[in-house]
Amino acid sequence: QVQLVEFGGGLVQPGGSLRLSCAASVSMFSINDMGWYRQAPGKQRELVASISSGGRTNYADFVKGRFTISRDNAKNTMYLQMNSLKLEDTAVYYCNADRWDRVTMALLSYWGQGTQVSVSS
Repeated sequence: QVQLVEFGGGLVQPGGSLRLSCAASVSMFSINDMGWYRQAPGKQRELVASISSGGRTNYADFVKGRFTISRDNAKNTMYLQMNSLKLEDTAVYYCNADRWDRVTMALLSYWGQGTQVSVSS
């Protein structure tokens, strides 16, 4: 089992910045890909950014150049630096992690409880 806890959400004005953190309950050296997703009211959950165990990153077009995903395996934490925030970035942001399960021989996916990010003037 992997527990994921997000921190850092809040209210910010347009153009502002926030940094989200996702703390894992297990060593992140045992975790494969990780990602940040978001879900706005009335919309489906969507991928924001992902990072592989080797540090390869991928971003949704709507955050390229504004958001940066990173992970610190030694601290068991993943981050999302969000700059130049827009009204449409308002959503609940979720942390996701994939980890190989040796018992079931399957890649299992885990989710955090989410943290609210609100961009408003």
